[in-house]
Amino acid sequence: MSAAEPGSAGVLELRGRGIVAGVVEAEALVTHDAISGFGGIDVATGTVIEPRHELFGVCFTGKVLVFPGAKGSSGWSGFFQSTRLMDTAPAAMVFNVLTTKAVLGAIVTRVPTVVEAAPDPLDVIRTGDLVRVDGDAGVITVVRRAESGTLPETAPFTI
Repeated sequence: MSAAEPGSAGVLELRGRGIVAGVVEAEALVTHDAISGFGGIDVATGTVIEPRHELFGVCFTGKVLVFPGAKGSSGWSGFFQSTRLMDTAPAAMVFNVLTTKAVLGAIVTRVPTVVEAAPDPLDVIRTGDLVRVDGDAGVITVVRRAESGTLPETAPFTI
């Protein structure tokens, strides 16, 4: 499978493993920092509140949250479930570091989730990109780049 040809307005697909079914298309929010559920997010607003986190003060509600994985205690899943109950959850999740807390968090949040994707989503997805997450097929599609509306000329990735 390959990405779009250089200079084309095609799509870039990443293949991984779907762990929560469903398909959603939304803007990506990318962080290279693991996310702490307990004490790291405000469930009422869907905002990262961990002071030293690169997304401090940023809202993830309705976004495709692209992050390495979860950190902290087992309360992570409870806090992310609360975002679902309060309608402040991300639209989808994409992460590569599998832990029981991250996987359980995705399951109880009930948003399409793809894990262990290649190429690494943190290397190719940027905040603001329009991304489709297909938890049924385990596919992440970068539909449109944030800056130009197309994929960059350096595109071709082959999986």
